[in-house]
Parts: sequence; structure tokens; C-alpha cells
Amino acid sequence: MTTTPPPRHSPCVHGMIYLAVLVAFAACDAPPVPLDDIVIEKTFVPEQCGRAVKVGDYVRYHYNGMFPDGKKFDSSYDRGSTYNVYVGKKQLIEGMDRALVGMCVNERRLVTIPPQLAYGKEGYGDVIPSDAILNFDVLLLDVWNPDDGVQSETYYTPENCSRKVEVSDYVRYHYNGTLLDGTLFDSSHTRLRTYDTYVGIGWLIAGMDQGLLGMCVGERRIITMPPSLGYGSNGDGSDIPGQASLVFDVVLLDLHNPKDGVTITNQDIPQPCLRKSISGDFIRYHYNGSLLDGTLFDSSYSRNRTYDTYVGKGSLIGGMDEGLIGVCIGERRRITIPPHLGYGEEGTGTKIPGSAVLVFDIHIIDFHNPSDTVVIITNYKPEVCETLAKKGDFVKYHYNASLMDGSFIDSTYNYGKTYNIVLGANQVRRHLVIPPHLGYGERGVDGEVPASAVLVFDIEMIEMEAGLPDGYMFIWNEEVSADLFTEMDADKDLQVLASEFSDYILRQVNEGKGRLAPGFNANLIIENMFSNQDRNGDGKITEEEFKLKADETPHDEL
Repeated sequence: MTTTPPPRHSPCVHGMIYLAVLVAFAACDAPPVPLDDIVIEKTFVPEQCGRAVKVGDYVRYHYNGMFPDGKKFDSSYDRGSTYNVYVGKKQLIEGMDRALVGMCVNERRLVTIPPQLAYGKEGYGDVIPSDAILNFDVLLLDVWNPDDGVQSETYYTPENCSRKVEVSDYVRYHYNGTLLDGTLFDSSHTRLRTYDTYVGIGWLIAGMDQGLLGMCVGERRIITMPPSLGYGSNGDGSDIPGQASLVFDVVLLDLHNPKDGVTITNQDIPQPCLRKSISGDFIRYHYNGSLLDGTLFDSSYSRNRTYDTYVGKGSLIGGMDEGLIGVCIGERRRITIPPHLGYGEEGTGTKIPGSAVLVFDIHIIDFHNPSDTVVIITNYKPEVCETLAKKGDFVKYHYNASLMDGSFIDSTYNYGKTYNIVLGANQVRRHLVIPPHLGYGERGVDGEVPASAVLVFDIEMIEMEAGLPDGYMFIWNEEVSADLFTEMDADKDLQVLASEFSDYILRQVNEGKGRLAPGFNANLIIENMFSNQDRNGDGKITEEEFKLKADETPHDEL
């Protein structure tokens, strides 16, 4: 059994165990030729070399030590620990001190060291004889310097960066953590969960606290730190050995500060804006909801339906309740909401993670207040307007009907005819801008008018026929005959049948002596008038039953 050389040239035992390929040197039968200096053969050189060992650096490396005949006398692999030491400070045999200079991480060298640069004539106990030539198969795993600080290399920068990480910000990020030789020791990606923490207040190792500062959401950077800013001389007791440099490949996904409020950006405000939303309004809007890194979590467009709700009454998350105040119909805006005004530390589970900043791109379709009444705006009025439409008048008009965002609903022009109504007779409501509770309400019209939609009608009156006084369905244009019943009784049998009554009324209308209420079915009006006069309902009117309207309580008749 061999004895390990003294600490000056023997590795100490630390956590990580590395596999190695033992390269034996062929023994030579002929007497060895004396060497004047070390001989270095580079058996592997990595494509990229971020830095090369220089005097004063601290290194971690694996090695196999052999004699020229291939006999092994020492190995860091056998001890399961790298050899960790300063270079050029006489902590190693002189030949090794010189052989390590210029090496890159993951570089492999075969080093032959003559006796005068190793243990010379004295050798080392029973392990290394006098005047022994030593061969070392060296693999460099780590290099750093006591003067090193955090090194940050950004390899992707997003086009837009509205803010950067500052001290006391709260961040969410993904990372892969490796040693300097590329050995993976941890990854948030494998856990399928971001790492969420405050920056700059001691919640992270010092190197990460420094390395995250100045990052933008969406930025990717490599953060490299020496052990003094990582896990130091002891490592983490598991996957990170002592005195190990650490490399973190980081992508920042989210950023906010506990002092943040709702932020409104990217506003597109239509002109004119006749009114802005206030607390208590009922609003309909479309939205795309995403995380700060652009990940979409919800969209009203995908459901082909607006989101309809009251504003300022706690029906929404706090940030949206605030962000929807002061909007115009047709406005587009981006509302950015910090977690404490969104879904907080818990999130919603699958779609919105805990402590996530939310971004809503919204388009206001319409809003109204339950106290709203019909708004009438006159676009054109003739210079001469002596007769104004009133309740009971029969009007003919064209209209274009739309929603507040301009979406088409209906138009009489498509049918080539006017819409004809009697004003105030509950056939249609007066209109220009009509709130839902005076239009089609919370249900709307399936396939045509959305629920809770404000309606807009552009109306052109084409023709108007004056209506009758309130409560009348027929009036005389001249003095009423003193012998009205006798005139109706065509066959003079002292009773008026329905046919006689109808013929008489229609004749008065045709001759211009009387007028029926416009916009209604004439036959139905006459039937109603006859029924009112036929007091006993026997299908005929006697002279005792017959009365004029002025002679009794109101009826829609003579």
C-alpha cells in the first residue's frame, strides 16, 4: 500500500466525485533520457476558453499520477475529490505549478515532470523514489481569482425594456445552475416552477443578488460568480463542492415592486370622447390577458364574447377595477397590475402563477349607468320645422342601428322601405343612444344584439301623420250629425248591426268627415268601437245603448 504525498502536492477531499479515464504511459525498456524541463501534451482543448489559468489563480482539478512505467502512485479520482490549490504560490511542486498555467476549464493535459522540478534526489518516503520522473494526467475543472467579482453576460435582450431590476424588487425567473465545467447542479426548469424572490436584501447568495440587478423582463444572461459570492469553501453540502465557481443561465420572467400601483400605457383614445367611465358604470370590453413575459393566460376574443361587469364595486380584481375607471367607449389601453392588486401570492393555479404581474390589453366596447336615460343628438334639422312629432303621431322613418363600437345590427335601407310606428304606443322606444335597460336588456337578442348592449340608432324621419288626441281612436273632422244613430241604421229596423256600423265609419273616413288613429288596423279599431257601444254584447246596438264619447266616461269610440 502506498502513502499519500504531503499536502503540498496532494489533493484534499471535497464533495464531488468525478469519473476519469486513466491514460497510462508506456514503459520504456531503454534507460530514460534526462529531462531539462516539463513536457506538456494537450490531449483535449475545449472549443471555448473563457479564461486561462494565470499565476495567483485558485484552481480545482482532477489528476492521475504515474511513473514512466505506467504504475499509478496517486489519484484524486480515487479519493472522490478534486485537488484545490493556488497556482504559482509554491503550494505545489514546481513542475505542476508551471504546468497548470495557461490551462482552460475542461482542458486535459499529459504533463511529464523531471525530478529536479518534482521531488529530486530525496523522493517522497516509500511513495516516490529518488530522481523519479512523474507523469500527471490533469483535467482542469475550475479557476477563479480572489479579485474576481460577478460577471454578467447578456445573450438576449428584448426589444422593449420599460424597467430594470433594482434593489428590493420582487422577481420571478428560471435558471440552470452549473459548475464552471458545465456540470448541472440545479434547475428551476426541471421543477417546472420559477424561482421567486426579492433582490438585493439578502434572500439570495451574494453573486445572484448582484447578477440579477439591471435585468429586463425577457432578458437572458449568464451570471458567473466566484465561491466567495456563492457557497464558499464548504459548498452546499450536496451538489456544489467547496471553492466552486458557479454559473447561472437566467431568464427573467417577471418583475415588480411592492410599492407598484396600476400602470396605464399604450392608450388609443377615440375622438370625440363624450363621456368617461366612472365607478358604478356597467361596462362591456374585450381583453387579452398575459403575464409580463408575454404568456397568454386568457382572452375574451377566444370566447367570442365580451366581459360584462360593473366597475368600482369589487366585482373585479383590484387592479382591473381601478384600471377601467376613466375609459372612453372605443378606447384601447394596456393595464399592468402588480400581484397585490391581482391574484396575489397564490395565483390561480394552472394559468396564473403566484406573485405574477398581469397585463391586460383591453378594448372598451360600451358602458352605461343604470341611471342613464335616452340620449338624443340632432345631426340635422330643417330650417323650417313648424310641426313636431308628438305622442300618437304616425311616423315613417329610416334607421341604421349599431352598437356603441360601430358594429352593425340592422338597417331599414337594406329592406328598401321605411319603419312605420305610432309614437308612444309601445311599438318601439324612442331612440338615438339607448342604455340596455331601455333597449334589449341583459339578455339581448340572440345572434344580433349582445347582452347588456347600449344601442345607437341613426334616424331619418321620412313622413309624419298627426295622431289623434290621447284616448281617441276615431275623431270627427266636422260637426257631428244630430241624428247619428238613424244614419247608421241603414235598414231602419231600430238597431245597428256590425256591418252597418263598419260601413258607416269607413264611409265617413273616405269622405273626409272623420279620421281613424293612424298606424293601426282600421278594422280592429272599428270592431273595438262597435264592442264598446254594444253594451249587452248581443251583436247589435240599440238607440238606448248608443252614446257619444262626450256623453260618458272615456272609451276609444265615437
